[in-house]
Amino acid sequence: MTAPSLAGRRILVTRAASQAGKLSQGLRALGAIPVEVPVLEIQPPASFDALDQALRQLSSYHWLILTSTNAVRALAERAHRTGISFEKSAPPQVAAVGFATAEEARKAGLPVALVPEAYVAESLVAALQGSIAGKRVLLARAAVARDVIPDALRAAGATVDVADAYRNAMPAAAPAQLRAALEQGIDAATFTSSSSVTHLADAARAAGLAFPFAGVPAVSIGPITSQTLREHNWPPAAEATPHDIPGLIAAVASWLSR
Repeated sequence: MTAPSLAGRRILVTRAASQAGKLSQGLRALGAIPVEVPVLEIQPPASFDALDQALRQLSSYHWLILTSTNAVRALAERAHRTGISFEKSAPPQVAAVGFATAEEARKAGLPVALVPEAYVAESLVAALQGSIAGKRVLLARAAVARDVIPDALRAAGATVDVADAYRNAMPAAAPAQLRAALEQGIDAATFTSSSSVTHLADAARAAGLAFPFAGVPAVSIGPITSQTLREHNWPPAAEATPHDIPGLIAAVASWLSR
């Protein structure tokens, strides 16, 4: 079956500049014009103390949970800077949310034992709950992330340490870039995380723009991002299945080619 054409359609891409490539390339391959307005910028956490302490005792954990490629990269970078080798430290089993996260973990030398069927925190919790009681778990994640995973695993009897590996910040240029993009027109807006929704709302507010954008369909990568969109009064027109970048591109194409 021939892929739907998005010839000339302008699609807002809100990913961090360093990560927009795969989404933009996929949209461009269908004839779309990716309009990149990065509303996320990966920065170090306020403190590395918790992460450094966890890395020094990595072998004492039964599970290491990674929920994003950003978390994997931040963890690997910090381990390198502190002279810690995953191979020599006998790392715990790794649970990774999403195929891309699992691939990034393997590249970093971390053994991936579990990838849940759905690329969401709740699916990971469900996969672990039956065997997690009495286990020590390390969750490396973004600062100010949801507490679904640690709360649920603690309720199931696990001891969970949470370490901030990075934080999401809004680039200073985002408001002006967003204003310029909307002046030229947008046919759809893509969202790859809850943070991309909240940061776009912040960028719109800083630019003096009404949010959500009237007449612009939002396309979400998954249920948690969709819920955040609804909380901002912007119900998604479409949601990716599976919950990854190819699924997001397919959802955009399907919606706009109706």
